[in-house]
Amino acid sequence: MLERVVGRMFRAATSRTENCSNPVNMNASTSHDSTNGQPTQARLQGDVQINNTDHVLLKIATLYAERLMSDVTLVVGGVEYPAHRLILCASSEVFQVMLMSPRWSESHESRVVLQESGPCSDIFGEFLSYFYTGRIRINQHTIMPVLLLADKYNVKDLTELCGQYMCDHIAHAATNNQLITWFQYALSLSHYQVAQACENFLKWNFELVARASDFVNLQQDVFVRILQQSDLVVHNEMTVYNIVVQWLEAQTLFEDDPDVEEEMFQMIKQVMEPIRFPMMSPRQLAELLLSPLTKAYKEFFIERMAIGMSYHSNQIERILQVCQMEDGRLMFTPRLYTADRWCSLLSVENFSQLQAYNTRTLVFSSQAVVAEYAGEKSCDWVIDLYPKGVWFRKFFLIVWQGTMEVPECVLRTVRVSVTCREFPSGGEDFRARIGLLITGVQDGVEHTMAVYQRCHRFSQEDKVLHLDDIVEYDDLNESFNNPKQSPFLVGENRDVFKLNIVITPLTEYCYPDENVPIEMLVR
Repeated sequence: MLERVVGRMFRAATSRTENCSNPVNMNASTSHDSTNGQPTQARLQGDVQINNTDHVLLKIATLYAERLMSDVTLVVGGVEYPAHRLILCASSEVFQVMLMSPRWSESHESRVVLQESGPCSDIFGEFLSYFYTGRIRINQHTIMPVLLLADKYNVKDLTELCGQYMCDHIAHAATNNQLITWFQYALSLSHYQVAQACENFLKWNFELVARASDFVNLQQDVFVRILQQSDLVVHNEMTVYNIVVQWLEAQTLFEDDPDVEEEMFQMIKQVMEPIRFPMMSPRQLAELLLSPLTKAYKEFFIERMAIGMSYHSNQIERILQVCQMEDGRLMFTPRLYTADRWCSLLSVENFSQLQAYNTRTLVFSSQAVVAEYAGEKSCDWVIDLYPKGVWFRKFFLIVWQGTMEVPECVLRTVRVSVTCREFPSGGEDFRARIGLLITGVQDGVEHTMAVYQRCHRFSQEDKVLHLDDIVEYDDLNESFNNPKQSPFLVGENRDVFKLNIVITPLTEYCYPDENVPIEMLVR
């Protein structure tokens, strides 16, 4: 914004100089376009545009640094900051209203006192300097006070820069007890890009985030919303339960409340309702009987555990009753479980040496059922990964008219082909959720960086599912136009591509419907 103001001032000054020094030459150099009659400025031989923006900005920065010609003083935390109304108004819509609107007393004063919190007071001088220089140093410690000031004074360009910084350093924030603060602040101020990036990191690295000390600061309503998601990446449903218990043990909001028992029960009920008890094994459900929470709130937990046992014993009538409840089908919908029975790792070592269009293949089995009554059924899969594009060679197709040549074709895509090699015994088809968990590195932290999901019904006529662009081709593969190291390559030498494949069975009781694909989710 400051550069635009300076540019307008510079162009206006240049125009006035030309008008005064040589008006005849200016008129002589003006011609009319032969097609539409509009005036155009003829270019003289050797005509160049001079860009001295940096030098002009340096002059303006000097006004602030040496406190020259200031016409207003901002007082923050007892410290005085001489400033210029023109610069403040050009940089901030809030200052523009405050200093130019007659309805505000500050518009008539030369000394304006601003109330800021301690951290914001500490960096206010750097924040103000940004108005003059367009430069500010931010890090993990200063990002929040800078963003608070940018939001308060509606400095939109700085707000965007802070948001981009946060998206680029979420992994570091997660391992340094800041992710929850960033997430909830972004939600409260509707910074959707940052909020979505934080939420995705939280869902796809749930166990990592739960180990941070600030996890217990997650607000109850936000926590419940996270627990309702089917793309939560966890070892199994018991892991989700244990993390919820950990969060509950840290909540001391009602210690001095005389109605603490009822208040605590309502909290437990809200955060435990999204737990998918049918996705626990009968043995795990039995272990919950020994939990202190179960003993303290026996009626609530026994009812939820009974739903789980009804699923494992195929009590259809009870299952259908639950399905008719609000979000009842979510109880019978598996998440992205990384336990061995659902998940397997496909790793490409020495990625830089892999030839274009080459394939890496993984063969594994996943459990075809969750319910105990169905017994041990498995489904065999072949996973083909094409990390460096797909090449279809030229071939000849014989048709009734004769032979037709089909030219070669190259697809710049990162493809995964999922083949159902062997169906569960006695099954004509198999409905499953396919989840691809792509590992990446940010700030030295290895984590699940992207998730690709799809619900699909495999049959004898439709055994293969092709998933293209699981990550952007150029983001994974180095090129002349994109020489930076890929964030999706991990390992000591950053030369390994890791892909976890999760395949969980879906029944008629699950949600979403089989015809509703789940779109790719990338942070």
